[in-house]
Amino acid sequence: MLIGELAQSTGVSTRLLRYYEEQGLLHPQRDSNGYRSYPEAAVAAVAKIRELLAAGLTTEDIGRLMPCADPDGPVQACEMSVRIMSERSAELNRRIAELDRQRTELTAQLGASLAGADADGGDPTTSPRHRGARWRDYSLT
Repeated sequence: MLIGELAQSTGVSTRLLRYYEEQGLLHPQRDSNGYRSYPEAAVAAVAKIRELLAAGLTTEDIGRLMPCADPDGPVQACEMSVRIMSERSAELNRRIAELDRQRTELTAQLGASLAGADADGGDPTTSPRHRGARWRDYSLT
């Protein structure tokens, strides 16, 4: 199938399919006219690539995992696949912990801001800390 047909079958743009090829994730044949020609199995391969990207893996990770990836099932467990997925899981846990810390800090800052506004009668323009700001100038979303 041609790249446009693969794009239509998978819902992935031709530009992204070319990127997957550049990253070594897809390996089309070239017709005599130079057009990319993909086997039917490419549909499942693109679905697996999308699934692994959604799980937080990088295209580099996926390139190393594709030989172990079953298009219709999970990535086979081997030393490399377990290491890669464990590293990404640990990285996500670190990022989640950092986001949780930031949310806690932001909530504390918001609480302090609202408490300060309440102490000033609810109008931050009365506080010298706000230097003429009006309450409607602040968006909490």
